[in-house]
Amino acid sequence: MIIDIHGHYTTEPQALHTFRDKQLAGLADSARKPGSADLGITDETLVKSVEPQLKFQKERGGDLTIFSPRAGGMAHHVGTEAVSLEWTRICNDLIHRICTLLPDSFVGVGQLPQSPGVSPKNCIPELERIVKELGFVGVNLNPDPSGGYWTDPPLIDKWWYPLYEKLCELDVPAMIHVSSSCNPNFHHTGAHYINGDTTAFMQLIQGNLFKDFPALRFVIPHGGGAVPYHWGRYRGLAQDMKRPLLKDHLLRNVFFDTCVYHLPGIELLSKVIPVDNILFASEMVGAVKGNDPKTGFGFDDTKRYIEASKILSQEDKHQIYEANSRRVFPRLDALLKAKGI
Repeated sequence: MIIDIHGHYTTEPQALHTFRDKQLAGLADSARKPGSADLGITDETLVKSVEPQLKFQKERGGDLTIFSPRAGGMAHHVGTEAVSLEWTRICNDLIHRICTLLPDSFVGVGQLPQSPGVSPKNCIPELERIVKELGFVGVNLNPDPSGGYWTDPPLIDKWWYPLYEKLCELDVPAMIHVSSSCNPNFHHTGAHYINGDTTAFMQLIQGNLFKDFPALRFVIPHGGGAVPYHWGRYRGLAQDMKRPLLKDHLLRNVFFDTCVYHLPGIELLSKVIPVDNILFASEMVGAVKGNDPKTGFGFDDTKRYIEASKILSQEDKHQIYEANSRRVFPRLDALLKAKGI
């Protein structure tokens, strides 16, 4: 089975964008706020909206996508905590509807109603709702709700601990994923996302988070940002800080996905990071659109790179495609076993 653990709802109906425009306009003029959170989106419209994902799934040989709201659309830096909560619930409910309509193709992961300067513990009710009521198997956690300015404490700070306690209690992993950037220095997908991945990993090196939360699991997407390329640097920094070896300090709890859009990148990832810590993902349709003129295939057709690798064995590929995902997402594993898979 081929499980893509990183897919975003980037093909939303226009009605969702219209609601968001009115919601944000209402920040300046309350008379322009949308009167209802009922978007009027039919089930037929939802199914049609994900036809691009379904088409790629079939053409590229995928079986199941772990599906979450558009990462750039989370925009936690915009508006108030109340605005973030309303927007988050709407986005999560749409993901739930899609996963209910197409349960063989999609499984849900949610966003959180984060807001700069607001305690992450305020996100716990929505986290409990999406896991216990909507059946989601994980959550996306934004380490920088300020949108490119990093004003909140680092991930190792006790500021985050109430949320971590709940993640462990619910036994769900968190993908560390920033959102859109309001800092013009950082293009959101080309710089801010990769910076976020790299920054989060360095923060984890600096602390002893997993001593306090040995069951906590993080997925760092986009191949870990700059981490695999600079693995020697991070090993050296950990040594300078008198931290344990990275395999003991972090790799029991931190995992990386394969959203790396060329074969050399995938081979570097699999040379540096243990196969047990790599999960298959593509992030289609989103971060990079279009085909690679060198190959004629989509940049985000990451399965092709894994299949072309001369480093990975068949057992390695099975680990990456399925086994690791079922281990890191135990609620997904339970869902599949309930279906006899």
